[in-house]
Amino acid sequence: MSHSHLRYVVVEGPIGSGKSALARRLASYWGVQLLAEDPAANPFLPRFYRNVASHGLATQLSFLMQRADMARGMLLGDTLASPVVSDFLFEKDALFARVNLDEQELALYQRLAQQLLPQYPVPDLVIYLQASEQVLLERSAARASQLEQDFPEGYLKRVHAAYSEFFHQYEAAPLLIVNTDHLELVDGNEDFELLLRCISEMRGQRSYFNKSV
Repeated sequence: MSHSHLRYVVVEGPIGSGKSALARRLASYWGVQLLAEDPAANPFLPRFYRNVASHGLATQLSFLMQRADMARGMLLGDTLASPVVSDFLFEKDALFARVNLDEQELALYQRLAQQLLPQYPVPDLVIYLQASEQVLLERSAARASQLEQDFPEGYLKRVHAAYSEFFHQYEAAPLLIVNTDHLELVDGNEDFELLLRCISEMRGQRSYFNKSV
């Protein structure tokens, strides 16, 4: 699978996986457009982290509106006229909605999602960054201190579990599962080049990249 045949690549993973940094590096290395999330554009997110139950629905709907605008731009505009690397999968909002919303809120969210986001582009390749729970929790804690925010008790574990379940069942696009416990994909050259080789040699719908100590 040569990268020249990849018009739309997504790097995904839970909080602390390093997906945004790797997406930036891949886009720079390949010389293609980066399509990145903008959590800061969601005005409800700071309130959500302080009180998940009170602000979950507003936070999810705000992300849904962002995502719907992006999907329309990609399907109807010229975003995909040239290759793109993105740091989010459109399905991630429904994943977070199942974590963050109660039963009635989730039902309302899903009805609105069907109306606002009925279609979205499917990637040519999804790179799913996974790691052990302990590694992810350590990275997430470091990120939280940088952002001066505290994740609610137990929230990160729920998110990590939701990602594992989602990608265990994911079949919409070719999937490269990368265990990042012992990889340095952002600052290191050796591991990054190994990843590039895995991408170029990938065949079929699902491959794994795992490096032991």
